[in-house]
Amino acid sequence: MRLEWIEDVEHLTNFVDRATGHGVVAVDTELFWERTYYPRLAIVQLAVSDEDCCLVDVPALPDLSPLGSLLADTEVVKILHDAPQDLSILRRATGSAPRNIFDTRNVAGLAGLTSTISLRDLLAELMGVELAKTETRTDWFRRPLSGAQLSYAVDDVRFLHAARLALLAKVAERGVEAWLTEELAQLDDPSLYEERDPRQQLERIKGSGRLTSRELAVLRELAAWRELEARSLDRPRGRVVPDKLLLDLARRRPTTQEALRSVRDIKNGQLRRFGDGILEAVGTGLAVPDEECPPRAPRSRYDETAERRSAAAIQLLEQRSAARGIDHALVATRSEVRSLVRDGERADQRRHRVLRGWRRDFVGAELLALAAGTR
Repeated sequence: MRLEWIEDVEHLTNFVDRATGHGVVAVDTELFWERTYYPRLAIVQLAVSDEDCCLVDVPALPDLSPLGSLLADTEVVKILHDAPQDLSILRRATGSAPRNIFDTRNVAGLAGLTSTISLRDLLAELMGVELAKTETRTDWFRRPLSGAQLSYAVDDVRFLHAARLALLAKVAERGVEAWLTEELAQLDDPSLYEERDPRQQLERIKGSGRLTSRELAVLRELAAWRELEARSLDRPRGRVVPDKLLLDLARRRPTTQEALRSVRDIKNGQLRRFGDGILEAVGTGLAVPDEECPPRAPRSRYDETAERRSAAAIQLLEQRSAARGIDHALVATRSEVRSLVRDGERADQRRHRVLRGWRRDFVGAELLALAAGTR
């Protein structure tokens, strides 16, 4: 096997030219992500084939634009496993929005395997390849890398070409090529790889379901403020202000420095550095009109009709998926089906992916009828 170690732009450009001429390239990344908001990119693995691979030494390269051009090239298929996270990181590192993506994890769901399968299990199932586990906690910034590290890194891409061909054959056996095309086209959406709106962070915070609408409005602003601070400082969210303290701030809603100092668990360093920002966020949340406050989470009550409809809808989904030889969770998860039933006749395709595209034609329309009680 030919394995190149790339640490200069000219060498990277040459490999990218070779990959462009081939029309298909496998991609993976190795990261360090513990004490920062953003993961630190250490290595990018590329494979033109199982015998022609390279490892890109990211810290040694100030210019990753050739890699960005490759990612954005609509004529070159990029094969990844569980693509969104890697591509979000590469999008930030290169400034280029990725196009023409083949996600082996996603495609597995249309090929008779689970759509949450690990790369290790996928390669074992398709090809009998056993990936090593030895370097899962390794330091990818160490130089030089050991032979074991090099082998581990390149194995994550060198088998992806064969895996893609095997998956395509299984998809063809099931006659769902059009579904595959539609599914992969969604990965061209650049918004998938961009940072989320800071004001959408509310749903990440556990325990918010017990708050009132006004408290939720304050928490939404506090969470948005924290998100921007974490990005600016490149710190994990919890090292700026932990969730528990955000919840307490939303309940107590301090509007003065004195009131803020009385909040339990807030540290002097947080008061000095973040006090003004916290008070501004609280004030913004308090100024939100009542009708624009987030709705309070409904109390969970047993609903016999909803439970019966959910069970029937899940059974239908699983039966149809099994008959077609695809993973029912790729079509819709059980929690998504229950959410559809809760919405009933108010359900729409913006909120429920099972009501869009191939999913709706396959079983989504029938699930909606069950959810609304018209079937």
